[in-house]
Amino acid sequence: MTSIAKCRAALFVLLCATMPAHAGSCTDDIAQTQAQLDLAIEKDAGSHGWKPESLNALRNHQPTPRSLAESEGNNGVGFTDALDSLDRARTADSTGDIAACSREIARARAVLR
Repeated sequence: MTSIAKCRAALFVLLCATMPAHAGSCTDDIAQTQAQLDLAIEKDAGSHGWKPESLNALRNHQPTPRSLAESEGNNGVGFTDALDSLDRARTADSTGDIAACSREIARARAVLR
């Protein structure tokens, strides 16, 4: 093997090793948006006064951000849409589609405004 071929092989291996670092570039934005959305859902859930316990609460199921948003009815519609956008962002991030990931994060953040 010539030195040029060895150099090309080493460069190829180096480039392949750096690809996983670029694959999850939306991960931090997703986590930050999820945390902000969770806080907004909790704040909204407590602002409408007391309601009867749901069947899931009576069965000792722990609440999730999605279940809290869904329990708010029409008040939580925007939150469920934002959670759906974050799910799509995670899917896009896992496939490496950074543009779609960023677009879905922007949709989720629009609900927070």
